[in-house]
Amino acid sequence: MSDFSTSLKLSASAMQAQSQRLRHVSENIANADTPGYHRKTVAFQEVMEGGVATGGVKVGPVELDRRELTRIYDPGHPLADDNGYYDGSNVDLVVEIADAREAQRSYEANLKMFDQARQMSSSLSDLLRR
Repeated sequence: MSDFSTSLKLSASAMQAQSQRLRHVSENIANADTPGYHRKTVAFQEVMEGGVATGGVKVGPVELDRRELTRIYDPGHPLADDNGYYDGSNVDLVVEIADAREAQRSYEANLKMFDQARQMSSSLSDLLRR
């Protein structure tokens, strides 16, 4: 496989992984006020082909954040116990927004790398045709 196609494949795998990460971050943000919701986290894994690392990346299994849920006092809430408390979520919006920005910036960096490799390949093709 040529270096150009390898670099395109690597940056495409990273963009796909970051888009999946961003999807989970957006789910966390959307469910920040959902009672009993546990934050979802993802980890990246290296892509292996035939037992050899390719340099590509993929999203590993989705895991739930094990931190304790926030206890919220609201005696009028339908989920409140006898003491007036119910379990909120363990989503921290500041952390989720920071994760979203990091995923977006990483996606954009890989997109630039993809575009540059594509442009270099196109330029090389043009030079070879002359």
